[in-house]
Amino acid sequence: MTGNRSAATTPTGGVGSGFITGNGSGHGLVGPGEIAIGVIVGRASEYFDFFVYAIASVLVFPRLVFPDYSPVAATMLSFAIFALAFVARPFGSLLFTPIDRLYGRQVKLTIALFLLGGSTAAVAFLPDHATIGVWSGILLTALRLGQGLALGGSWDGLSSLLALNAPPGRRGWFAMIPQLGAPVGLIVASGLFAFFVEKLSPADFFDWGWRYPFFVAFAINVVALFARLRIVSTPEYTALFESRELQPSPVIATARAEARTILLGTFAPLASFALFHMVTVFPLSWVFLFTRQTPARFLIIESASAVVGLLAIVASGVIADRVGRRKLLGVSAGAIAVFSGFAPQLLDGGDIGEVVFMVLGFALLGVSFGQSSGAITSNFPISRRYTGAALTTDLAWLFGAGFAPLVALALAYQFGLLAAGGYLLSGAIGTLLALALNKDLAGKIS
Repeated sequence: MTGNRSAATTPTGGVGSGFITGNGSGHGLVGPGEIAIGVIVGRASEYFDFFVYAIASVLVFPRLVFPDYSPVAATMLSFAIFALAFVARPFGSLLFTPIDRLYGRQVKLTIALFLLGGSTAAVAFLPDHATIGVWSGILLTALRLGQGLALGGSWDGLSSLLALNAPPGRRGWFAMIPQLGAPVGLIVASGLFAFFVEKLSPADFFDWGWRYPFFVAFAINVVALFARLRIVSTPEYTALFESRELQPSPVIATARAEARTILLGTFAPLASFALFHMVTVFPLSWVFLFTRQTPARFLIIESASAVVGLLAIVASGVIADRVGRRKLLGVSAGAIAVFSGFAPQLLDGGDIGEVVFMVLGFALLGVSFGQSSGAITSNFPISRRYTGAALTTDLAWLFGAGFAPLVALALAYQFGLLAAGGYLLSGAIGTLLALALNKDLAGKIS
């Protein structure tokens, strides 16, 4: 399947019906349930890579890569490298789009996912500062940039298309399906690290135990690759490709022509993306640096809270189909703004405070994040929808989440936990402004 296919061939029955109902014919036919599973597996693999690196950014890299700095300064340096993947992600879209256009989606996904899995697995072999000095940080930076480029190239458009091609009255339900990959990836990553932190001595953990989850990441990526390639090879996917809903357009030309829509699409999910790191990465760093709680204990709390988040994502699909996605996004952004005003201080409230913060945070995250996928994708013309949605996603992650752990930790360290809520509040305001400014959104998000 290559970028020079004719756009004139559209199967009888329409793109939406063919994709959702699985009415296509021919070899490789899969049903909507299998498509959903493939999408969840693909997203879970990406988020597993993400969370494995995020957890190591708190527990491992400050000690092994930046031992000459104070624990807080070392963690901030680690978070700065962590953010580089989000900076590199739009460049990944720019790099891989020509591959998509010239050689097809299968080639692009194969290269991108092997780059993602390879970069993640290579971290497992990272020599520490005691062995190679500053080159340890340089290598970690290079591998993190590789992850970011790969994430930009791994875009397949299915998350937005699941929502856009949903049956009437079910758009919210189909929009939440890809988002389930996030809590699944977090549960597995947190569980693995909790096991090794709890069962191994500190010497063994820092010698080899922390490296094991990075090996697992490569194996998971291979499984995810085959799951996604199976979807790409289906007649339903081909129908969407030939109707131009899945054809990539030039990145720079798309950015110029659709700047307003991309900008609004970047800010529409900002509240949920900012909250994403405020309840996953930042709390672990604060508890690890400033309390006496063990990392294994908090990782277990995080895994249990992620189950709450998963259930909330499912609930968001039901709620959105009853009240509308736009209203749910707006209400959840308002709730996140309220949450930002008091909740971060709960992290200094002992065992009960930490649990309340995590459970409330993941419940809010699930409801908002469950509907953040492709929030205004329908505003793009069909010819630019695929690439426009990719750029919007890249930029939303960059501005909403990329620097959240670093900024939140810096604010909390300098001014107290309440100040960390300021970053979260800015994300909620961004979402509310984007929803208010986009006049088309009311009619196009139902």
